[in-house]
Amino acid sequence: MPRSFPLEKIRNIGIIAHIDAGKTTVTERLLYYTGRTYKIGDVDTGTAVMDWMEQERQRGITITAAATTCYWSASDIIPAAATQPFDIIPAAATQPNVPTASEAQPWHKYRINIIDTPGHVDFTAEVERSLRVLDGGVVVFDGVAGVEAQSETVWRQADRYRVPRICFINKMDRVGANFKRTISMIEKRLKAKPLPIQLPLGSGESFEGVIDLIENKAWHYDGKPNTEPKEIAVPDAERKRCNDYRHALVEKLAEHDDHILEAYLEGHEISPAAMRQALRQVTLANKGVPILCGSALRNKGVQSLLDAIVSYLPSPLDMPPVLAIDTQSEAEVTRPVSDEAPFSALAFKVVSDPFVGRLVYLRVYSGIMKAGSMVLNSTSGKRERIGRLLLMHANRREEVDEADTGTIVATLGLKNTFTGDTLCDISQPVLLESIRFPEPVVSISIEPKTRADQDKMIDALQKLTEEDPTFKVAFNEETGQTIISGMGELHLEVLVKRMMSEFGVSAKVGKPRVAYKETITAPVQVEGRFVRQTGGHGQYGHVWLELEPTGRGSGFQFVDASKGGIIPRQYVPAVEAGIKEAMETGVLAGYPVVDIKTTLYDGSYHEVDSSELAFKMAGSLALRNGVRKAKPVLLEPIMKLEIVAPEQFLGDIIGDINAKRGHIEHIDAQGDVYVIQSLIPLAETFGYATRLRSLTQGRATHSLEFYKYRELPTELTEEITEAVGRGYG
Repeated sequence: MPRSFPLEKIRNIGIIAHIDAGKTTVTERLLYYTGRTYKIGDVDTGTAVMDWMEQERQRGITITAAATTCYWSASDIIPAAATQPFDIIPAAATQPNVPTASEAQPWHKYRINIIDTPGHVDFTAEVERSLRVLDGGVVVFDGVAGVEAQSETVWRQADRYRVPRICFINKMDRVGANFKRTISMIEKRLKAKPLPIQLPLGSGESFEGVIDLIENKAWHYDGKPNTEPKEIAVPDAERKRCNDYRHALVEKLAEHDDHILEAYLEGHEISPAAMRQALRQVTLANKGVPILCGSALRNKGVQSLLDAIVSYLPSPLDMPPVLAIDTQSEAEVTRPVSDEAPFSALAFKVVSDPFVGRLVYLRVYSGIMKAGSMVLNSTSGKRERIGRLLLMHANRREEVDEADTGTIVATLGLKNTFTGDTLCDISQPVLLESIRFPEPVVSISIEPKTRADQDKMIDALQKLTEEDPTFKVAFNEETGQTIISGMGELHLEVLVKRMMSEFGVSAKVGKPRVAYKETITAPVQVEGRFVRQTGGHGQYGHVWLELEPTGRGSGFQFVDASKGGIIPRQYVPAVEAGIKEAMETGVLAGYPVVDIKTTLYDGSYHEVDSSELAFKMAGSLALRNGVRKAKPVLLEPIMKLEIVAPEQFLGDIIGDINAKRGHIEHIDAQGDVYVIQSLIPLAETFGYATRLRSLTQGRATHSLEFYKYRELPTELTEEITEAVGRGYG
């Protein structure tokens, strides 16, 4: 059966950046110029298609990753050559409307599946899960601010998943925009190898278009959305700069392409087709990053960006076969990128849609998934029936009968599938690499205002935790409070507002609290004995554990070193379960215990009275007793704080950071402002936006990102434990 769309002409991409770099504005222009939308959405007026949630439109920021599909044929801006291996079809720069996949002309277009991601660090999980399933990325930079804090975060995330990227330096129409400085920051701060393929034609208010270094021509944009760019000659004043940049580009490509190197050494002119081919290979290998520029808000440079997406970013066929674990043999296997291969897909997002119910977003890595078919959730071991299959356009839907390899699709009917789960062929089960998420660092208490709100709140919290893996819910038995935890104040504020507006819950919300952790600092050997003797069948569990501190962030390790049948094999998992359960509540202030290695090395059992419950209790008792003896300490989250401010406020800002137990890491001048990078305890940052506004007369901006957990100073430990009691007393 023929594919619904040629695999080599699919691009699965994400738009990623620091907050306010213009990601959503770029995405809205991509949708407009591909004919996916009929008018241009605007973030400031709340009409952006991709920011469809009420909270997004009210705040003017992206909160959740939104997916859409559009179609593009490479335009005359980057004309195709007959010898070009990636088969770009020339077409007009302004595309016809393409309202649905079924109405597209698949053999003459490229299908671009786009995910627009949040830029605020509190919603970094949305970027993480998106990059896990994407093949390529467009990184947007503010031409004035350059590389910012969250730019570094999303770049590292893309590095971790080896996602090929192109960069778009946006806002070149703004006063202070500096193309050269931004490229230098990309190279120095991101440790990347930028390959400029365009130069801005003017800057600030005089920005009128771009110079194409590959074609040696320039394009003028009048800024009107419905007019095509006009080809013009490279101005004489720009000719030397153009030649210098093109020469540097050829030299960098020659380092990776033998044909270009040979032609370069022999003094031959390098053709645009050869440069494009080499540039594509360099990009796919993550050895360089093409750099483009423009102003999405002023409709300048967007068509060139679309051409670069289809020219330089990978199709699913360009990606290596997917690695997986055969769940039966536990051997590593691969799944080729093919419709003929056994079906495998990864669930990367769960959404509670008010109209259609529970939606699970999937990336199909191999094979074909059909509506109504039965598949295996190899993560849970449960079978699931696929309901309806939907291609998403933000919060709008288009139903399809099947999803083939390379498709990003949403499905209805999956009741037991969650973020990070693998779905696969029942007869050939495999497990794909899941998605890692950071632990939450901020907590608040929340309680329903009335008894009627209790059930609604429980339902709302369950659905929100399914949607967001970094949102955690716990119940404090001593205080009777429900504790919710997330990545920051804004994260929790948005979730609480959603709970109230979408689920109709009225609740009392406490003040933000730091999500401390507990750990040990000394090794210890400890006994755990659980013995209960009644008139009949008793309980007997007895273990010896060795507890050792491990490196920060290493998590929990359990080693079974018991020998000679001292403890029957069937009881060992119960011991581990008891240890894990006890670690959820530490001995100092009730915070989770982390970064600890536990070794089960001795114990005893009773042939009649021993049970899983008894050994679970023994493990739990041993852990708690051991932590008390192993010099426990509190750990506090440390944040990376980046502040951008005018020079006259440097002294006040630095003094304030030092007073808050902060540490200045680096200060860098960027034009008429300074960038201050520091580390500061999260506990000192609550309400910092107001404090910074007061210090700088509102002329500074800041961003916070979790860095690591660090031992709390001794003099503060007693103060904290008294203040929090057992959690939130």
